[in-house]
Amino acid sequence: MEIQVFNSMDYEEFVDKFGNVIEKCPLVAAAVWTNRPFTSLAALEKMFGDFIDLLPPSGKEGILRCHPDLAGRDLLRGTLSSESQGEQIQAGLTNLTVAQRSQLSELNASYKNRFHFPFVICARMNDKDTIIKQLSSRIHNSPEHELNTSIAEVKKICHLRLLDILNRVPHGTKL
Repeated sequence: MEIQVFNSMDYEEFVDKFGNVIEKCPLVAAAVWTNRPFTSLAALEKMFGDFIDLLPPSGKEGILRCHPDLAGRDLLRGTLSSESQGEQIQAGLTNLTVAQRSQLSELNASYKNRFHFPFVICARMNDKDTIIKQLSSRIHNSPEHELNTSIAEVKKICHLRLLDILNRVPHGTKL
């Protein structure tokens, strides 16, 4: 699929395809759509990042609040987005011991109490042990530092989800 295909998508098609690149934030995809034409996948990714960077802190916190707790109730209930479910499975968060699940639950609650948004990390770039260590460490960050760190993680997730979309296109086409 050439980049022209993405450029020629109408609003609904574009939001349908890219609406969860930023977890549960189709409005970001809607805003990015207005910046067509895209010259490359990298340019499209940059537009997602630029949109987020221009948000005030409250907007960035809103994006973070759309993310589920890692190994939380949405995973247990099966109500995660398909992307989040795959990411948490890949990180091993479905194979926690009782002690790990309890520890992660307590850390998630403490983190949310401190920062007022869930802990966000690119699960696909980490495993369950690293995620628990990062959560244990990052809970001590300043609110400003943690907001910036969490948004950087959202951008990593965005990058991988855009690559997933690219990898679903027919072979022999290019962006």
